[in-house]
Amino acid sequence: MKKNGWILMLFIVLGLLAGALVARWLPKMPGLTFLTQTESINLSPAADLHVFRFDLTIGLELSLLSIIGAVLAVWLYRRM
Repeated sequence: MKKNGWILMLFIVLGLLAGALVARWLPKMPGLTFLTQTESINLSPAADLHVFRFDLTIGLELSLLSIIGAVLAVWLYRRM
């Protein structure tokens, strides 16, 4: 398999999604709440040039399990 940046990005996104899904399934377990707590990161660039105006909002909610999923995805990518 040819390694390139797009495949790595796909692996990382899939790892983040897998970690987020596991974090959603685990909140019922009281001893594992530190793994499922999320932190929000928001980026909102905007510009008003009187002729052209744009607003873009990008939000990311990360948990420890999401980060672990991304790290595992990078590890799997490197093993291929």
